[in-house]
Amino acid sequence: METKSIKGTIFENYKPRSDLPALVEKCMNRQELELEKFITHDVPLYEIKKAFEYLIKGESLQCVIRME
Repeated sequence: METKSIKGTIFENYKPRSDLPALVEKCMNRQELELEKFITHDVPLYEIKKAFEYLIKGESLQCVIRME
């Protein structure tokens, strides 16, 4: 089974301790949040500079960095 984790977030009123369990539940059950729709790029770690270029140019909404 592949495990996934949230490494960092930027939200104004987000409270990780109380809000994160509900967010994870919604993501896992694909109820309200389908995170896959927001992934615009997928790059291996050795191409991380490319991920930053996408971000700076405004070409990326969410980029997944694969640790290979």
